Amino acid sequence: MNSISGSTRLISILGNPVKHSKSPSMHNNSFEKLHLDFAYMAFEIEAGKVEKAIEAMKTLKAKGFNITMPYKEEVMEFLDEIDREARIIGSVNTVLNEGGKLIGYNTDGKGFVKALEEKGVVFKDKKIVIIGAGGAARAIAVQLALDTAKEIVIANRTIENAKTISDIINKNVPKTKARSIILDEEKLKEELRDAKILINTTSIGMKETIDKSVIENTKILHKDLFVADIIYDPQKTKLLSQAENIGCKTMNGLGMLVYQGAIAFKIWTGIDMPESVIEDMLCESR
Repeated sequence: MNSISGSTRLISILGNPVKHSKSPSMHNNSFEKLHLDFAYMAFEIEAGKVEKAIEAMKTLKAKGFNITMPYKEEVMEFLDEIDREARIIGSVNTVLNEGGKLIGYNTDGKGFVKALEEKGVVFKDKKIVIIGAGGAARAIAVQLALDTAKEIVIANRTIENAKTISDIINKNVPKTKARSIILDEEKLKEELRDAKILINTTSIGMKETIDKSVIENTKILHKDLFVADIIYDPQKTKLLSQAENIGCKTMNGLGMLVYQGAIAFKIWTGIDMPESVIEDMLCESR
């Protein structure tokens, strides 16, 4: 590790919980390799204390910080400026302190898109089906639309949440057709017939649901479908195993995690994250 000096600048992650975060390791390794005088730390913030935490970052002249769950939306009211894409998405996960002005960005969707591109997946002018309608689904769907996906279908058990995302896209990115459907296997089967990518953004497949999948009948999948799951622990969810058995190419969520971090790193430092650090992180999924 670089030694901490009197001029070392702070960068951090704020959220609750944060003890599991891979970000400190990724960023501190990058600072060390590039001999940058920064230190990245994780801070667990109690509910109701987000504004105080943001003020602390400003007072300490932190270069920037990440915001993770459950504060990605709440943080927006305490920032001085918000990037257009983050404003459309409606949440912020990265903040830059530019001379006392706090500027918010969302790198989640861009991280997912970068992970797709690194896998050689063509999504432009294609139809994409997304399961789930939370914050990650919104960031991914909006970014795919901004990057010219042809059609995006949001499938969720609560249709109102799915409709919120499709309405955001149709209002702000009219060249992409967005629709919302109830998460039902018959409807999903119909939508997947001509889809090129299926993305699971729910938590089904991790922790207590590790033996479950958002898909029960694997016959609705087809071998030309690329299947992505934003879960990275476990490395291979039941959904990805099902897809691989059908002959689909797949991707877990580690690439999204790493590349969203790399984009944030560039925002803070103006320098690309070292490829060796990216490779080391991605090797965890191999």
